[in-house]
Amino acid sequence: MISILAVVLSIAVAVILVVIGLVAVTKRKRHTIRTVFREEYDLKDIDIEAIDKMEDGTEFEMYLYRLFLELGYEGVYKTVGARDFGADIVFTDSEGVRNVVQAKRYTDPVGISAVQEVYSCMRYYKAKKAIVISSAKFTEACETLAGVNHVKLLDRNDLIGIIKSFKLGNIQAIKNKIESEPRMILESWSEVNRGVLQEIKKDYKAEKLIKGAMRK
Repeated sequence: MISILAVVLSIAVAVILVVIGLVAVTKRKRHTIRTVFREEYDLKDIDIEAIDKMEDGTEFEMYLYRLFLELGYEGVYKTVGARDFGADIVFTDSEGVRNVVQAKRYTDPVGISAVQEVYSCMRYYKAKKAIVISSAKFTEACETLAGVNHVKLLDRNDLIGIIKSFKLGNIQAIKNKIESEPRMILESWSEVNRGVLQEIKKDYKAEKLIKGAMRK
């Protein structure tokens, strides 16, 4: 009876050790795959499909960091993720102007928070320009806020164009796209210059409620 129990226990221990070994090997393989993908791959092998398969936004940030370095920009560095204040990458463009970049590897359209974050961190990084680069599209509200605040948006189609140009070795075309002036919306500032202060999206319900309370 004791010998049978000992055999069973030995088999159970052996099975557990095998399972632990397989899990460890799998983890090492996954780590190796991620490390190779982030650090040792040829940038020209990366296409939009590879970006869509990235595990998280950090890999996209690393891809763009590597891209800006290979484009030959000066002052390129990746910020610390936990305290980036809204910027993932910082670089100095061909005119000697510092830019902050926020990377968004999304599938759904990117909203206004991306513009708010990257615009608000410019003074922290002493930058004069802000860019959002995404693997997705941008919402209409995001496009509007970016246009008013002079923030450049590079969406999925722009990213695909950058990837294609890089594969062809056309570095200048990429720099032209990155450094071109963003779409600007100047109507509101023109109205200010003319002395016209238009009320935008006024909350009439709140106004009615407060004015009613004040009359009591």
